[in-house]
Amino acid sequence: MDYQRLESEMRRLALAAGARIMEVYEGPAFEVRAKADASPVTEADEAADALISAGLARAFPDTALITEEQAASHALHADAFLIVDPLDGTREFVERRGDFTVNIAYVEDGTPRRGVVYAPARRRMFYTRADGTSVEETGPFDPAAPGARRPLSVSEPDNDALIVVASKSHRDQATDDYIARYNVADFTSAGSSLKFCLVASGEADLYPRLGRTMEWDTAAGHAVVLGAGGRVVRFDDHRPLTYGKPGYENPFFIAHAPGVRLVGA
Repeated sequence: MDYQRLESEMRRLALAAGARIMEVYEGPAFEVRAKADASPVTEADEAADALISAGLARAFPDTALITEEQAASHALHADAFLIVDPLDGTREFVERRGDFTVNIAYVEDGTPRRGVVYAPARRRMFYTRADGTSVEETGPFDPAAPGARRPLSVSEPDNDALIVVASKSHRDQATDDYIARYNVADFTSAGSSLKFCLVASGEADLYPRLGRTMEWDTAAGHAVVLGAGGRVVRFDDHRPLTYGKPGYENPFFIAHAPGVRLVGA
């Protein structure tokens, strides 16, 4: 993989998809339909999916591609592949809460090597550079040329005063019970893959997810965490979360700064 070109294409396509999503978001009422799994989908999901898929297919025609909106029609058997969630946090989008993201990632040998997470309504963009390090671009988000970028690095946590981030839309008692096993100084909630980015930026120390997710939900954020020096592990045995699994479904997981002393499942 040409990582320099990958960085450029992922960034460009994320910005283009974000612009299309915001046209729908800021426009009049839009239709919300239910998919087979009862999750919502809108014209913004579908338009962003079509835009990103076409762009990646042109740029990397020999690399396998899986996207959330097309997963049902693709069987993935590849050691390396691109994986896309064109609009993560559709519920946040529908309720106009702003915490939705565009996610594009490249996976090789079960690990997300590169990724971009763009939150167009929040004007925040996180991605891995060609060298594998993670940055946040702070604007002006010109598709032709990157703006100012700051390196990302996970926190050096105080285990007696952790900062925890968890889901806005999928918080449950099991998650609360698990978090209660830590010494928590502050708690924040966020939607979509922004939770990974808060860990990568050092704004949170720990993000546990005790609920169903798919690989396209997590791969880009996972890559950003890795590029910032963090870890994403399975909840049950604390081994690295891997990709290319049958059905694309993830187990429960924990994203964290390495200094966090994880408690058992």
